[in-house]
Amino acid sequence: MQIRPLTTDDELRQCVALQRETWGAEFDDIVPPSILKVVQRVGGVAAGAFDERGEMLGFVFGMAGVRDGRIVHWSDMLAVRAASRDAGVGRRLKQFQRQAARASGAVTMYWTYDPLVARNAHLNLNRLGVAVDEYVEDMYGASQGDLHRGFGTDRFVVAWPLDRDPAPPAGDTSAEERTAPVINGEMVDGRAALALIGAGEPHLLRVAIPRDIMKVRDQSTERAAAWRASTRAAFRWARHHGWHPVRFFSESGSELAYYVLRKS
Repeated sequence: MQIRPLTTDDELRQCVALQRETWGAEFDDIVPPSILKVVQRVGGVAAGAFDERGEMLGFVFGMAGVRDGRIVHWSDMLAVRAASRDAGVGRRLKQFQRQAARASGAVTMYWTYDPLVARNAHLNLNRLGVAVDEYVEDMYGASQGDLHRGFGTDRFVVAWPLDRDPAPPAGDTSAEERTAPVINGEMVDGRAALALIGAGEPHLLRVAIPRDIMKVRDQSTERAAAWRASTRAAFRWARHHGWHPVRFFSESGSELAYYVLRKS
């Protein structure tokens, strides 16, 4: 696998095709070849991972900007072809983007991801060591793409410092993390959401999500929407009370996965 900037017409066309393959034929926020080319002239990144035949396995796209007087990088898109997922392609694309953004003078990289997508939670929190900066409800409005239709576009905004080395990958999950109270419990065992603390405050909390939200959505849009409502309430409550996601784990044989929250 080789990761390189998108330069040729064929590479740019493959990137547009992978956007449609990932987000659906009706996705109306496609980044066209002209923008993929222009951003690279002003500190942005448009790069792809290619196999030995020149076929695109994944791509990453981001742009440079200024926030609070500092140069920052906003990573807008990352997609990996279904057959190439869980092979480190996304992580290597992010590392390539990190080096390119640092070279442009950026001190922090920001991007969004859906808190209900377990694969992305694992990559971001456990592998890359990002910090959750915001929880934004329906950040992109009512999605017209196939991927998120029916359960909204809530997003975590995460921050990845570029002016120091990234955090090391997370180690094994501790017993305390695996048994911390679940604050969106009505999705798990029928308890009322957020009714968690009786005598004293725990050191850690958990928020449950499905291991595969797309499987849930395909079976029942209403069930996927219920998970969105459950996690939205939990993360809103947690942020208000100073709790922040610090890692993520799933357990073999379970249909659930968990964010671990710590109070800062």
